Amino acid sequence: MKYLLDTQIWLWLALEPQKLRREVAECLADPDNELWLSPVSVWEVLLLAEKGRIEIGDPAVWVRRALENQLFREARLSHEIALESRRLDVPHQDPADRFIAATAIVQGLTLITSDQHLIACNSVPTLSNR
Repeated sequence: MKYLLDTQIWLWLALEPQKLRREVAECLADPDNELWLSPVSVWEVLLLAEKGRIEIGDPAVWVRRALENQLFREARLSHEIALESRRLDVPHQDPADRFIAATAIVQGLTLITSDQHLIACNSVPTLSNR
């Protein structure tokens, strides 16, 4: 299977793996699965660190190390993803969530998330961590 991690799942995997449901943790540990990460998640982590909402030391250093330590494929952004982000039936306008969900749809990935709004969005294939 091919999975896209949302930002919170990536942070929990790196910093608080006990917050991952057993099914999600097993999925993430399975070497037969492809794990993908959006550059939007990198951007979100940098913002969270700048705002003091997470403590990770030097954010750029942390991101580089986290990307080196975990074998993620880069889920690149595209014009089609931008278009899809506006077609999503999500009740909020959070651009990061919209881009990540649209990436899952366009690239044929299952989104691993704890976000109830994304889980409820029928057009986004998800694996729930709730």
